[in-house]
Amino acid sequence: MHFRRLILLSVTLCTFSLNSFAIDKHMKEHGVGTFHAFTLETDYGVGSENSDESIATWDLDGWIGGDYNKLWLKSEGELLDGKSEQAEFWAMYSRNISTFWDAQVGIRYDVRPEDLTYLVLGFDGLAKYFFETEAHLFVSDQGDFSARIRQENDFLITQRAIIQPYLEINLFAQDVEEQEVGAGLADGEIGIQTRYEITREFAPYLDLRYERKFGETSSIAKSNGQDIDNFIASVGLRLMF
Repeated sequence: MHFRRLILLSVTLCTFSLNSFAIDKHMKEHGVGTFHAFTLETDYGVGSENSDESIATWDLDGWIGGDYNKLWLKSEGELLDGKSEQAEFWAMYSRNISTFWDAQVGIRYDVRPEDLTYLVLGFDGLAKYFFETEAHLFVSDQGDFSARIRQENDFLITQRAIIQPYLEINLFAQDVEEQEVGAGLADGEIGIQTRYEITREFAPYLDLRYERKFGETSSIAKSNGQDIDNFIASVGLRLMF
């Protein structure tokens, strides 16, 4: 009798273990579980138009969640001689829709150059030839439509030294007088970052970028006595956590 009970108990424990293993495997395969990955880049530099002015920037980008559903958080901004020129804060729901692409929806709040709230719709993923791509459409609380596209790619010189070229453009569907921008391609930047990964999580870098205003936005800047382009050299630090 005791022998039969031991056999039944062993079978029950074995069945429970197999079921637990199957559940754990299913959870891992289907992205159940909470993880996170964030990257912070902050740098300090000067521009070609006025070398006496310091330019400091930050860019925080990352997510919390699983393989399929994430809370995506972003913040970026710029300080000119210690004064805030631009500051954005994003919060989006990100849903994996294919192997390399997430669809995203959420809000963006700008503190500078003026207080504005946007509805955000877009995609984040890996395009052909391993170009990391962000494409987002914005609808402001004033009813203005705009869009931003950014691409970047990593090229390894060595296992620690990496070159990352990048491109970003901003487009507007209409003139927005409050922001001094015109319809069409408003502005963009192209640059290259060279970093050395002391560890994966800690990497100093040198960043060189060229910024320019285009079209009607360029004309508005000229009429206001502003520069339409700038070349910026900066040194910074990249942290992953």
